[in-house]
Amino acid sequence: MNKRLIIVLVLVLALVLAACDSPQQQAPAPEAPGGTEPAAPGGDTGFPSRNIDGIVMWGAGGGTDSLMRPLSALAEEHLGVSVVVQNMTGAVGSIATQFVWDTTADGYTLLMGAENPALYQALQISDLTYADFDAVFLVGDETVGIVVRPDSPHATFTDLINAALENPGSMTISTTGAGGLPWTVSSFIYEVTGATFNQIPYDSDASAILAVLNGEVEFTVAKVQSAIEHYQAGNVNFLTMLSLDTVPTLPDVPLVTAEYPDFANFLPWGPFYGVFVRQGTDPAVIAALSQAFSAAAADPSYQQLLVDFNINFLGYTGQQAQDWIAAWQTNTVTALENSGALADVG
Repeated sequence: MNKRLIIVLVLVLALVLAACDSPQQQAPAPEAPGGTEPAAPGGDTGFPSRNIDGIVMWGAGGGTDSLMRPLSALAEEHLGVSVVVQNMTGAVGSIATQFVWDTTADGYTLLMGAENPALYQALQISDLTYADFDAVFLVGDETVGIVVRPDSPHATFTDLINAALENPGSMTISTTGAGGLPWTVSSFIYEVTGATFNQIPYDSDASAILAVLNGEVEFTVAKVQSAIEHYQAGNVNFLTMLSLDTVPTLPDVPLVTAEYPDFANFLPWGPFYGVFVRQGTDPAVIAALSQAFSAAAADPSYQQLLVDFNINFLGYTGQQAQDWIAAWQTNTVTALENSGALADVG
C-alpha cells in the first residue's frame, strides 16, 4: 500500500473517531398536549421510567374512583407513562393504605384516597395516618346529604329522625364501616338528635347507594357526586344537605340547619380526596408527580367534572396539603369525641 493511501486512511479514521467522541445533538422534547411543557423528571432519578400504579382505597364506581380515574388519565399525558388504576377495598380503606405503605418509597405506587386514613388512629383501625405519607396532590372536598328512595315514607329529614326516635336502632342505614362517611355523619346525627340506626356495612359509597335503590336499607349519607345522577334520574331524593350554604347543583334541597340549627356546630365538614406517596419518597419525584397531577387537574374537562360533582377544588400540594389535612383531622376527631362516637372504640 503506497504512503499516500495510508495517510488518507489514517485521516478518515481520525475523523470517524472524533465524531464518535463528540456529544450528540439532542432532539427537542415534544410538547405536551395543549402546548404546555411535560412534567420535569424527578431530578437525577430519571423518574418516571416505567408505569405507575394508582391504588384506589374504595370500590369501582365510588366517589374516590370516579375522581381518580379521569385525573390519572390526564396526568399520563404529562408524565409520559401510564398510571394503572386499581381498586383495593376493605377495612375502610386501610388495606390499600397498608399496601402502599409496604411498597418501596419510590413514587411508583400511589395511594389514591379519601379522608378515612386521617381517622384510623382515633378509631384504632390502623397505626397509619396521612402523617405517614407525603401529599402529591389534594384534589378537593365536598358536601354530603341524606338520601332516600322516592317512595320513602319520610318526606323530610325531620320525618326520618322522628321515625328513628320512635323505634331506636331499627331504622337501617347503609354505611362503609366505622370511620366511613355514613358512620361519621351518623355520629353527628346522634349528638344533635339522639337518633340511632341499624348500620349495614358495604364496600363503597356506590354500593351503599345501590342498597338504598334496591330497598335493602332505608337511607344513607351520600356525596353529591355519588348520587347526583340517580337524583337527576328520579331514583333517589335528597332530604337535606349537611351544609351552611345552599348547594348550587341542588338549590331546592333544604339545609340541615333549617331543621336542626345545632348541626352548625359540626359544619362546614365533608370528605376530601387526594393522591399520596409513602413518606421517604425522593422530594424530586414528589415534585414531578405534583406537577403532573396539578397540570391534569387544571384541564378544563376535569374542572368541569369537579363542578358537575359539586367538588370544592383545593389543588394543594406539599406542606399546604399536609397542613390542611392535619386541621381537618383535628376538627373531625374533636367532633367525634364530643358526639361520644369514640367512647366505645377499642
